[in-house]
Amino acid sequence: MTIAIKPDTDEKRLVRRTWPRYIPMALLALFFMFPIVFMFVSAFKTDAAIFADLRSLRAFLPIGELTFANFAGVFDRVPVIRFLFNSIFITTAIVGLGLIVNSMCGFALSRMKWRGQKIVFSIIIATLIVPFETVAIPLVYWVAKLPSVEFNGLMPTYSQGWLNTYHVQILPFVANAFFIFLFAQYFKSIPRELDEAARVDGASWFQIYWKLIVPLSGPVFATAAILTFVSSPGAWNAYLWPLMVAQQEELRPVMVGMQYFFQLDTAWGEIMAYTSLITLPVLILFLCFQRAFVNSIASTGMKG
Repeated sequence: MTIAIKPDTDEKRLVRRTWPRYIPMALLALFFMFPIVFMFVSAFKTDAAIFADLRSLRAFLPIGELTFANFAGVFDRVPVIRFLFNSIFITTAIVGLGLIVNSMCGFALSRMKWRGQKIVFSIIIATLIVPFETVAIPLVYWVAKLPSVEFNGLMPTYSQGWLNTYHVQILPFVANAFFIFLFAQYFKSIPRELDEAARVDGASWFQIYWKLIVPLSGPVFATAAILTFVSSPGAWNAYLWPLMVAQQEELRPVMVGMQYFFQLDTAWGEIMAYTSLITLPVLILFLCFQRAFVNSIASTGMKG
């Protein structure tokens, strides 16, 4: 009786060559997951259990006396739903308006020709080296002096200052020098012959931008949206700016809510529960759009 041996295919040889590379990558991924796992597990433990398990692997395991009391304490101490609504509203507004404004600026700097274009572009790039913390205090002064319009029914009333409003947390972060540069570099990679052909057909510059460039620039729009969500000083992770300009509790985002847990007695279990609640939407968003995130970063890197 003879045993037939299947020939070694290229696919199998490729698997044997590549699988050892995934071992250190998997170990590194587990290492970076430890803080997140610790946070979620500690959200169900008492403060005493958290400190008792710190010196062992029990800190990363859901064992011992587990309770939902920390989550109940979070809702008693902090208006979580209101803070989540504020963060979602502010972040969505910054991302949406930012995509429009930054892409239009990038289009004007990369596709159109006008006097002083290079100087303006150089000034925009120069602002990238200025940390936000250095301009935060002067920016607070100026937004406190800006005129504000409020509507009492149909009658507008005018006042001074943008403090304690939603738009003071949104408008300063709509235009972003990095994303203007990102859009400009991507738009430069699109052949200019398309613009010339559209101009011959009678299209305006806005029609070229909206109907020609935007449909061809999906990767850079996805990249800008994701990076704005996670890295903008006024978006989901914002803490310093809303702490300075929003003193009313009903206007504050989720990150400012962290200070509520350090005012009187520090309850570490409630802190872990609160951070779990505000981290969960980000993780869900990333898992849902993981493929788009990776593809957008890769495509933008090759195009730019």
